[in-house]
Amino acid sequence: MINGGLATIYVSDMDRAVKFYTEALGMKLLYQAGPGWAQIDAGKGLTLGLHGTHGGGPTPGTNGATIIGFELDEPMEQAYQTLSQRGVQFHGPIQDTEHIRLAHFSDPDGNAFYLSETKQP
Repeated sequence: MINGGLATIYVSDMDRAVKFYTEALGMKLLYQAGPGWAQIDAGKGLTLGLHGTHGGGPTPGTNGATIIGFELDEPMEQAYQTLSQRGVQFHGPIQDTEHIRLAHFSDPDGNAFYLSETKQP
């Protein structure tokens, strides 16, 4: 039934946000409609809708109730190192639990994300 998703993220500076998601995270810009809207292909059926606040809407990075995770197609250490070199600021070292590995970070507006690597049994 459901075959993908669109997560809307409020941003204060569209150009800065597009640069972060495309250059730092390596995602693909699908299109941009001025300072108010852009769509980013996050892979595997997930699209990020960047919504410029331009004086209205929620304050970016303040919700705290929502966090978006990105599954990896490469080892966690490799992704962590590559993204760190591109300027992504992680909130600490890789978290290693029994079944999953996580690395938390934020975009330039403070919106929360994490990288996820499921351990193979």
